Amino acid sequence: MLNKLQSIRESPLSFTIPKDFSIKIMATNWGFLGSWEAFCSKAKSSGYDGVEVWVPQQKEDIDQLMEAVDKHKLSYGFLVAGSDADFEKHLEQFQRALDKAADLNPLFINCHSGRDYFTFEQNQQIIDYTTQKHRTSGINIYHETHRSRMLFAAHIARQFIENIPDLRLTLDISHWCNVHESLLQDQEETVQLALKKTRHIHSRIGHAESPQVTDPRVPEWKQEVEAHFAWWDQVVKYCIEQGRNLTMTAEFGPPNYMATVPFTRQPLADLWDVNAYMLQAWRERYSG
Repeated sequence: MLNKLQSIRESPLSFTIPKDFSIKIMATNWGFLGSWEAFCSKAKSSGYDGVEVWVPQQKEDIDQLMEAVDKHKLSYGFLVAGSDADFEKHLEQFQRALDKAADLNPLFINCHSGRDYFTFEQNQQIIDYTTQKHRTSGINIYHETHRSRMLFAAHIARQFIENIPDLRLTLDISHWCNVHESLLQDQEETVQLALKKTRHIHSRIGHAESPQVTDPRVPEWKQEVEAHFAWWDQVVKYCIEQGRNLTMTAEFGPPNYMATVPFTRQPLADLWDVNAYMLQAWRERYSG
């Protein structure tokens, strides 16, 4: 029943992967039940290069995380966000979270930036703060294409891309498939603009009615799998042309992102195995 990467193999790359090109693939702890040590140990043994997690709030948790990534020789990236509906409070929350993350010197910081109901000018203040933080710290800071955030839709993101040259993206295009209820066939130009601005990828596969297919290994999602890999191919190609490497997080999520059996709440697939499948698919397709 499982396609075992066959669908991906049937569409070979149209370009060559140089030997000096690399992609660091990160594990998410979203849905993982266990300690930082257990998570990092499992990520390492599964073949990940690093982890991407929300910045822990307590010093004890930070210390345990840093000890675990150091022990298992893993890179680490952080997620940050603000949460308040009031913009001024939201901006303060975001700035504190970003500063805290930057102090821990991660490989990158991925921002769940702003809100879809903030004005362009308000959301731009958040981007401006990250741009300044990048310049002073040297840490790569990206803004995710995520529902409910400032880049929730392709046509909205385009306004930011065209007006803010320093904007760099974490591409989670599964959200746009859901928002626009399509595989974005009618927004190709906008999608290409986003792909050129992408520096980090969340490799979850979405479809017209959800940001996550039930299981990327089953044949009924072949069209969606191929569409996402075609977009990711373009990002990899742009990175190679620009002499840059890339980072990716395998980010399929637990219920309610993952569908469950009615009444039992049992997920339809093993979350760790699904993300390990994405890890394997990326390794096979994009290794130099």
